Amino acid sequence: MISIQNLSVEFSAKSLFDNISYVINPKDKIALTGKNGAGKSTMLKIIAGLQKPTSGSVSVPADVTIGYLPQQMQTSDTMTVVDEVRKAFSHIDRMKRELADMTAELAERTDYDSDSYHQLIDRMTSLTDRMAIEDSENREAEMEKTLIGLGFVREDFNRPTAEFSGGWRMRIELAKLLLTRPDVLLLDEPTNHLDIESIQWLEQFLVSKAKAVVLVSHDRAFIDNVTNRTIEISLGKIYDYAVKYSKFVELRRERIEQQMRAYQNQQKQIQETEDFIERFRYKATKSVQVQSRIKQLAKIERIEVDEVDTSHLNLRFPPAPRSGDYPIIAENVGKRYGNHQVFDGATFTIKRGEKVAFVGKNGEGKSTLVKCIMNEIPFTGSLKIGHNVKIGYFAQNQATLLDGEITVFDTIDRVAVGDIRTKIRDILGAFMFGGEASDKKVKVLSGGEKTRLAMIRLLLEPVNLLILDEPTNHLDMTTKDILKQAIKDFNGTVIVVSHDREFLDGLVEKVYEFGGGKVRECLGGIYEFLEKKKIASLAELEKSSTTARLQPAAQPSVTKSPDNTPAPQSRKLSYAEQKEQEKFVRRARKKVEECEKEIGRLESEIAALEEKMGQGEYNEDICKEHASLQKQLENAMSLWELASMELDSLSTPDA
Repeated sequence: MISIQNLSVEFSAKSLFDNISYVINPKDKIALTGKNGAGKSTMLKIIAGLQKPTSGSVSVPADVTIGYLPQQMQTSDTMTVVDEVRKAFSHIDRMKRELADMTAELAERTDYDSDSYHQLIDRMTSLTDRMAIEDSENREAEMEKTLIGLGFVREDFNRPTAEFSGGWRMRIELAKLLLTRPDVLLLDEPTNHLDIESIQWLEQFLVSKAKAVVLVSHDRAFIDNVTNRTIEISLGKIYDYAVKYSKFVELRRERIEQQMRAYQNQQKQIQETEDFIERFRYKATKSVQVQSRIKQLAKIERIEVDEVDTSHLNLRFPPAPRSGDYPIIAENVGKRYGNHQVFDGATFTIKRGEKVAFVGKNGEGKSTLVKCIMNEIPFTGSLKIGHNVKIGYFAQNQATLLDGEITVFDTIDRVAVGDIRTKIRDILGAFMFGGEASDKKVKVLSGGEKTRLAMIRLLLEPVNLLILDEPTNHLDMTTKDILKQAIKDFNGTVIVVSHDREFLDGLVEKVYEFGGGKVRECLGGIYEFLEKKKIASLAELEKSSTTARLQPAAQPSVTKSPDNTPAPQSRKLSYAEQKEQEKFVRRARKKVEECEKEIGRLESEIAALEEKMGQGEYNEDICKEHASLQKQLENAMSLWELASMELDSLSTPDA
């Protein structure tokens, strides 16, 4: 569909791409990966036609449409949300005008046998067919579903876009882009401004409705769930794998190992050749052989190893000073802005050493509660900070508090203590401040670089309660892995506000969900929370989505007040609604069966293990495996209970 041929790009005599070629096929879902500065965003701009390569070409067929979402963009603030999003359908209005012009021209022409007359008819037929496809869907309903999927509520639709933050305006641009349904979607870090629920909705949209997709993202779970092909940019070359990202990581490791072995063998060969030349350079009897070896050496194509992997670096931060048993005790904490109650009645206790996550849609109060803990804003209720608690707080504006007149190295050197002072260069290198970058003044750094520097500085301070508000937005995958391991090894208490599921997985043991003005505690990791939430609320969510799908037929405009919409509760279900209900019941029943199968498997494994233990095979590994299986069984039983409750609720006819 789109062909990239012999593409080369140079910046200041440095080669970013070196004669690379590949093809984007229909229905490809491509993850574009590589270290920061490898050229991922540049590649998207070139495909979108916004930047010219030094040489080579990008061939795009005339009928192929491309949609591009950059990391940053200028947005207009002159319309309401719904009017701004309606711009996504402007191409349909253009097609209608074009068809009207063709119809008028056809009525005036009498050259019925000419080629141009038949070509006009063909163009009209093609345009009519395309419009029939475009108009086959209810545009207002699609617009409503997309906006709600991206986190908006109906009350937002008629608000001016100027009232929204930059992150929410990026969501508006993303909604417009998705609604145009281009043949190729180019997305540069689309999840940076989305919460977990919106990311999951976007995943489903890209998998089920989008055509070809090329995306850049540091959210590993997101790209793994969406993509089926991975293209890595490294040292000006590309490596194309027809696999999703997690499989690519394995194959890449094997490739690097092969390259390293080939590199070492070649270095040995070069050294032996150079030794021979040096030994016999001045012997007349060996002059022919020496000249032959010199030519041979000149012809060798030097092998490069793609890039050094710094993920092996094991950061160990200073031990946390011991705090009281309960660093945070909250009782009926609430926060109100004017008439808007952000949350109320928040009651929870965080124990020393716990690592917890704050999750929920944007605007539900996660960062607000953090500010309450930091005593930055007034609140109602009681919030007690435990004995000897020293807080390290990473906020979105943390980078602005750095001293711009000192260097990157000095910024870290001033807070580092103990043995870690000898590793400052290694730490800075792992966070992409290697070499000369460590001697730059802070004031010349980009926003993302300042954020990473602020993160390093914070994590080197001797604290026992870390509060991290969206710490991964500007970090690549390798750096996120280093940060995650450092936090796991940290022996203090941690609160993480994040939408990055893969980062939270294995890091937190408790999740606090913010939504509907409440803060709810959920024991277990992030994926256990998401699974339980999905099962417990599936019936309600599916019913509401069914209502949303059926509502536009009776209520064409998304701007109409809900108060004016009749909502009969006890009417008989229509045929379409019955089919939807049956689909949900089948899905719930399948979930119950899967849970029962998993329970059976775990019980069999536990029985087999207990039989071994009864026969005298009793050691630490078997005990650990037995405990792990028991925990898995408890989780499976919990999921089965929720699935059974959901099936019962769907199977019970409405009163």
